[in-house]
Amino acid sequence: MKQVNHVSHASHVNHPVEYAVAVERYLAASGLGTGSRRVYGIALATWAWALVDRTPPTGDDRRNAVPPSVPLTLLEAPRTAARLRDAFAARSASVGARTANRELSALGSAVAWWRAQGWLTAADPTAGLRPLPVPQTRDGTAKPGPHEVRAVLGLPAPLREQTFWHLLHETRAPIERLLALDVDDLDLPGRRTRTGAAPELHWGDGSARLLPLLTLGRVEGPLFTTARGRLSYRRAAEAFTAATRPLDPRGRGWTLRRLQDAGVTAP
Repeated sequence: MKQVNHVSHASHVNHPVEYAVAVERYLAASGLGTGSRRVYGIALATWAWALVDRTPPTGDDRRNAVPPSVPLTLLEAPRTAARLRDAFAARSASVGARTANRELSALGSAVAWWRAQGWLTAADPTAGLRPLPVPQTRDGTAKPGPHEVRAVLGLPAPLREQTFWHLLHETRAPIERLLALDVDDLDLPGRRTRTGAAPELHWGDGSARLLPLLTLGRVEGPLFTTARGRLSYRRAAEAFTAATRPLDPRGRGWTLRRLQDAGVTAP
């Protein structure tokens, strides 16, 4: 995350009482672009929940949630460093190391700026926190967090693609193995492939919901089809990359292996 330049002189004028007000003033002085200010603002609002020992909402619940109103001086309370440490650990487990690291960077930069203004005078409560290592996928990119996977699996896409993506994520099976499946390989009630279709695959709720729709009225033949027959690796990969391009800050889109590496084999 971009490091914000700090002013060198301290100012005790108009000392903000509320954490939210201090955030607004920090962002106004940061020199960041509109998009970056929004990202920083969301990250800093998330930390308000941690300051009062509450878990920040996620997903749709986060959209309309109002962060708690807390005094800026709460950052100087004796237990704040421990609260932030626990919140950082919980946050990384919830949204992944990469997002948690970005949020930590935003807070560290803001606290440094507030201290430079003289608004905080006690020890920096973020001083003991360090960014977590970000797991890498086989294609060399950072392993996506749960929220990123949810965003991908929630993309509007044809039923065939939706089903393939869920099955890949939930089974972590080789891509070629999934593309080679036939309809009669599936034990839909058992959420697994039939005995003899080795190695046996098991899947979770998402695939269990979509597979009956995809196979409706079919008892044999390729599971994933095109007008010309079985869906190819190349076509599946191209469709996935194109669909995920809007979610990639680099504008390149995801690879299928990245989704596969982010998955957890269903029990």
